[in-house]
Amino acid sequence: MANLISVTDRGLYCEQGDFFIDPWQPVVRAVITHAHGDHARPGSERYLTTSQGRQVLQTRMQPGAPIDTLAYGEELSVNGVKLSLHPAGHILGSAQVRLEFQGQVWVVSGDYKVAPDSTCEPFTPVRCHTFITECTFGLPIYRWPADSIVTDELNQWWRTNRDEGRASMIFAYSLGKAQRVVSCVDPAIGPIFCHGAVQRVNRDYIASGIPLPPTTYAGAAYGRKDWKGALILAPPSANGTPWMRRFGEISTAFASGWMQVRGARRRRAVDRGFVISDHADWPGLLGAIQATGAERVLATHGRTGPMVQWLREAGYDALSLHTEFVGERDDVDIDAVDIDSAGDEETQT
Repeated sequence: MANLISVTDRGLYCEQGDFFIDPWQPVVRAVITHAHGDHARPGSERYLTTSQGRQVLQTRMQPGAPIDTLAYGEELSVNGVKLSLHPAGHILGSAQVRLEFQGQVWVVSGDYKVAPDSTCEPFTPVRCHTFITECTFGLPIYRWPADSIVTDELNQWWRTNRDEGRASMIFAYSLGKAQRVVSCVDPAIGPIFCHGAVQRVNRDYIASGIPLPPTTYAGAAYGRKDWKGALILAPPSANGTPWMRRFGEISTAFASGWMQVRGARRRRAVDRGFVISDHADWPGLLGAIQATGAERVLATHGRTGPMVQWLREAGYDALSLHTEFVGERDDVDIDAVDIDSAGDEETQT
């Protein structure tokens, strides 16, 4: 089977179409699966992404970056390669890239999840011969609890803190994860405030047609003395910074799939952990792979070894694919620098 995509020093390259998918170096033509910083990097001459993802990608790129768009399922011919984008269910505008050339169909998944999420289009399996899958949580221990259970736990934690006179602060990646948390909490419990990096993305989501409960930029409430009962959303990079002092007594939490791992909450130095991930768990990964009907699976960023071994034993032609994508990592804040939060006035106080 000929390779339609190869790994180069600049990223995943389709030679027949002469374009890159999520390149990690500047290129002439970049197809972007989603706007997280390990997949969308500045400097390329032109970008192609989904119509739904344009706003958040524009915020992440340099001013004036030329961005072309495709609707989900819309087909574009590039030097004879049929290219289309399909929902990945990861964050707003996230896409799988389908390529077809001379009877061969490849799909690059980017990052994806199969759990329901009101803030983005749901994952749609795409039939193909070769599937490039992420496997951030590619171990059998990762099995997400039902969203309703986690939402109830989160709201009860916030409600208890309010009743006991504390503010509640949740650390969540500013693009995607924070908006998912905001969409599922009960705003009747109290006011919701956001770090500038989160509030900026909230505005992009709302401008893109995603309804969110009302939130207030925390920096606009400098004169506020009583934060009891408030919920504050902040990126992980804000944890432990002087910015947190203004809120008085707080209980802290972290929203991540890593919170299922014993010790992850302690390493993050937070009071609570909520298992909320924008990536597929082990059953989700296997189900997604099976639904593609792929004969060959290339696994990247994450636990590729165990995943490849399992797939081979199940009869797949499976290999690990080395890329610079990091997915959701316990030791890396994937958007610490994506929205220039280092320059946000809040982090400097």
